[in-house]
Amino acid sequence: MLNLFDCDGVLIDSEIIAAEVDAEHLAKAGLEITAEEIMHRFAGSTIIAIKETAEQELGRKLPDDFVEVQRAELDQRLAEEVDPMEGIHDMLDVLEGPRCVCSNSSANRLKLTLERTQLYSRFEPNIFSAQEVGTREAKPLPNVYLYGAKQFGADPAECVVLEDSAVGVTAAKAAGMRVVGFTGAGHSWPGHADALTDAGADTLINRMADFPATAAALRSWRRETV
Repeated sequence: MLNLFDCDGVLIDSEIIAAEVDAEHLAKAGLEITAEEIMHRFAGSTIIAIKETAEQELGRKLPDDFVEVQRAELDQRLAEEVDPMEGIHDMLDVLEGPRCVCSNSSANRLKLTLERTQLYSRFEPNIFSAQEVGTREAKPLPNVYLYGAKQFGADPAECVVLEDSAVGVTAAKAAGMRVVGFTGAGHSWPGHADALTDAGADTLINRMADFPATAAALRSWRRETV
């Protein structure tokens, strides 16, 4: 059945880069926060959601061009630095069933990062940006995962999602899907596994090589319990 993948922190090891850029721009705007805090608090969130939280904490609006400037710098750094997640290509070589990407990132950024990491051709055309499909609602709402399942005519209950953030796990569970939490990226921290479990992840892995067997086991377990 259908395998659905988040992008940042799952297919590509990008969350550290994004956190560094976010922390730099928030500091310029007056909110002192470390990249580590960004990763813990905002993994999987959009820059718009981060901006809104920062404005609440500062008690004032950030510059009108904050999001535009942050996105431009992040795109530049990702184009130069981002790497595929360790083991992702080998895992995809053996993974059975259809697959798609369901991300909060824009379609342009997905194309940029997935092409750099030689992953674009392994998913196209089934690469979906939450802000550009369905109801255009970002995770933690289930929009992008429901949209992905619909494109394949797949029953959400038969879908398995690989996610690295509590925001993404929440979205996938709201869509009625099984979720494998991934803690093998460079941004993982003590407590990461607990955060994913608390959000509703059905099980956890920290190696890409474990995903095919784990996904198969989740599907088999569901069939035995329904």
